[in-house]
Amino acid sequence: MEFAAKVFVSYLLGSLVGSLLLGRLRGVDIRSMGSGNAGGTNALRTQGAWFAAGVALIDVGKAWLATHYVSVWPWPYAGQSSPALAEWLPVACATAAVLGHVYPLFHGFRGGKGAATWIGALLGIAPYTLLAVLSAWLITVMLIGYVSLATMSAAWLLPFLLIATRPMPAHPLLTFAVVMALFITYTHRSNIARIRAGTEPRARRLWVLGRGR
Repeated sequence: MEFAAKVFVSYLLGSLVGSLLLGRLRGVDIRSMGSGNAGGTNALRTQGAWFAAGVALIDVGKAWLATHYVSVWPWPYAGQSSPALAEWLPVACATAAVLGHVYPLFHGFRGGKGAATWIGALLGIAPYTLLAVLSAWLITVMLIGYVSLATMSAAWLLPFLLIATRPMPAHPLLTFAVVMALFITYTHRSNIARIRAGTEPRARRLWVLGRGR
């Protein structure tokens, strides 16, 4: 019962999508603007930097809460999970938060693509991986200019990083890393199609190799 209750609460937290919550305060729905995605990149392009910063804070923060607090809170009335299940609780809560963001209960199951929420989850369960993951994201954007491709590259770096730096990587964390790499690739399938078609916009301010083009 404890495992199921915490995973469900994490999903509900994930369903609090930053761009849609802040958009309601502003009277806009960014799913009808720009790329149609309820994520930070579309928020930046359609609503500006301060709005996007608020979106990022919510989307990262909710996953951090789910992994850092919800997964370890004592729930005396729900019955404690077995040690084997307890080992999987942090990554289960992390996964639930990401799924909540992509398929939010409170917003018609139409959310973002999960990248910022995934970063928040890593902040809660494996903060030591963030420097490498964020560096990979930034380097890819600077070299190629595609935010979506940078996000997928960073997601796929993580499982290889865990294998390379840990002789026996933690099974739950490695499983989470692989599942999230696959899932983030899936949520960015429309971006992949646009990259192949040559219609995907680039981050001109960060695309160093694209200066002057």
